[in-house]
Amino acid sequence: MKRLGLIALAAFIGGAAAIGGYKLLEPLNNQLSFAEQQHVLFANNPKISSAGTLDFVEAAAAVSPAVVHIKTSYGATSSAKGGSSPMDMFEDFFGGGGGGNRRGQRQPGAASGSGVILTPDGYIVTNNHVVDNADKIEVILSDRRKVSAKVIGKDANTDLALIKVDATDLPVVKMGNSDNVQIGEWVLAVGFPLDLQTTVTAGIVSAKARSIGILNRTQPTEEQYEEYQRTGKTPSSPSIESYIQTDAAINPGNSGGALVNANGELIGINAAIASQTGTNVGYGFAIPINLAKKILDDFRKYGEVKRGYIGVSFVALDADNAESFKVKDIAGLYVNEVFANSGAASAGLKKGDIIKKVEGDIIYDSPDLQEKIGRLNPGDKVQLTYLRDGQMKTTSVVLKPESSITERKPVLAKSSAASIEKLGATFSALSPQVKTKLGIKNGVVVTRTNTSGLFYQYDLIPGTVITSINDVPLNTTADVTSALGRSADKIKVVGILPDGGKMSWMFSTK
Repeated sequence: MKRLGLIALAAFIGGAAAIGGYKLLEPLNNQLSFAEQQHVLFANNPKISSAGTLDFVEAAAAVSPAVVHIKTSYGATSSAKGGSSPMDMFEDFFGGGGGGNRRGQRQPGAASGSGVILTPDGYIVTNNHVVDNADKIEVILSDRRKVSAKVIGKDANTDLALIKVDATDLPVVKMGNSDNVQIGEWVLAVGFPLDLQTTVTAGIVSAKARSIGILNRTQPTEEQYEEYQRTGKTPSSPSIESYIQTDAAINPGNSGGALVNANGELIGINAAIASQTGTNVGYGFAIPINLAKKILDDFRKYGEVKRGYIGVSFVALDADNAESFKVKDIAGLYVNEVFANSGAASAGLKKGDIIKKVEGDIIYDSPDLQEKIGRLNPGDKVQLTYLRDGQMKTTSVVLKPESSITERKPVLAKSSAASIEKLGATFSALSPQVKTKLGIKNGVVVTRTNTSGLFYQYDLIPGTVITSINDVPLNTTADVTSALGRSADKIKVVGILPDGGKMSWMFSTK
């Protein structure tokens, strides 16, 4: 009892000092980044190892008051952004709301999720799919007050959103450093699962930099299609997935809630689960807080994300596709295209280069690169180490805004370009696990279609697996380009529909 009394006294004194400092700087707070405001709020807190202690009582008590319940309501119908693949085991937390619906599908009248308070004056982070398309957003605070919230910014490509409530002196969660998270480290998930009140569950970090393909399942809106047809720009920016994977029990309603270490420091925003039932079966995924900080600061400054791009398309190497690219390396990112006017082009990168490191850190898969680039702004420099002709080289790339590198389409052979335009689809490589599950040795998955293409017209939706084109087996997007170049008049497509049915089509490009 005496120990708890001392802890409470220390917490009170530290909290009072922090809030006092915050009040003194209040006129300047909106000019500070969220990380800088955190330094003011938690300046008197002693620094403890991120491994923490196995006693979760203090961490849960520190975090729970700053995790809020978010209630959303919708109109009778909503023009949703896309369709999900029935064969995809990854489901979001929102129980049908947000971006997982087919165009024109009816949304629920109401839904709920979680959020984490970042500042005493009411900035709250949550997931994009929690608040996307909502007509009304209400936040239930820890003292049971219900307050209305407005969206400051949201981004489907990271599934993050920043909302704001008119309130003061709110409890705040301390941000941690997600780069320091270790596999096997104890973590807590805090949120409002299944519409229950604040719930805390414990588990460990079971993987880092995990990509699960959930953000690429959505179809563009009709407005995005029209923009694509008018300008030739891609309908949306590339998604960034580099999740912290945990086995802490999380369920629908946890979305947007806190993933914290044993010290109660925020290391991630819960975003997705791997489940064939829609409820917890052991794996959850959280957006690293170090990625979220940049996105959230952009929301508050600009209302949107300002992204910097290297200007390459690439494929993560493994034993299977390394053979198809005729390279010996089975680790790194194989550059299959360098865009004109991009930072990569200016830095001298070429097709066939293999990116091995970013800022000195080894690259094993695409999330390793995407998360680091996702934290940077246009104009920032990033050091890349790449392999070319057996020699390691290093270059500095200046990131450029999307507008400077997406106003053109990839340069391909004329017959291939015509065929790709007719198909109106983009593709991504399949993982070995999915190939095994489907009982196939090769294949690529359709990640996006547009209304002017044959795939859209024949209802070949995202999630369809294409095993061959013109009898050429496919394993990479480069294989698709090569196969399409074999015929300028007709295209034979063989694959597996999302419901498991096999299909074979013959398209005319005339």
